[in-house]
Amino acid sequence: MDEKTTGYCVKCKVNGREMKDVEKVEIKPGRPAAKGKCAVCGTGMYKILPKAAATVAA
Repeated sequence: MDEKTTGYCVKCKVNGREMKDVEKVEIKPGRPAAKGKCAVCGTGMYKILPKAAATVAA
């Protein structure tokens, strides 16, 4: 994923934290998601993406 992906970091308790090492994955019911790590503390993060994102980057 080329664009900057942000999400909520549970450990830092900050919304809008940038994710590093982001890869696109598919979670259980076929929903697209971004999986990465918090750029500050390194905790694993997920962000559920819109269903339209699944067809764009297939």
